[in-house]
Amino acid sequence: MNRTLVLLTLALCSAGAHAGDPEAGKAKSASCSICHGADGKAQIPMYPKLAGQNAPYLVSALKAYKNGDRKGAMAGMMTPNVANLSDADIEDLAAYYHSLQP
Repeated sequence: MNRTLVLLTLALCSAGAHAGDPEAGKAKSASCSICHGADGKAQIPMYPKLAGQNAPYLVSALKAYKNGDRKGAMAGMMTPNVANLSDADIEDLAAYYHSLQP
């Protein structure tokens, strides 16, 4: 097996290993709902809909904003909003938004 395939397999396996709590995420989502909607379905086109989004993707995106690796158009808005989130907070939020119907 080539190295890339092994690394990809490990990444996919570990991506599913997070244990976010959707109920805890719901309780932590108040500030997110301002832009992304109370049900994760943003009504303003410039804000992404989070309902039903892939949890590992959300974890990765939030951590990238937090550590400054994500520098896209929304980084200026997102970085301060995620600065004080713990890894558990991020996983809970990701689990919550993943649990919602798109």
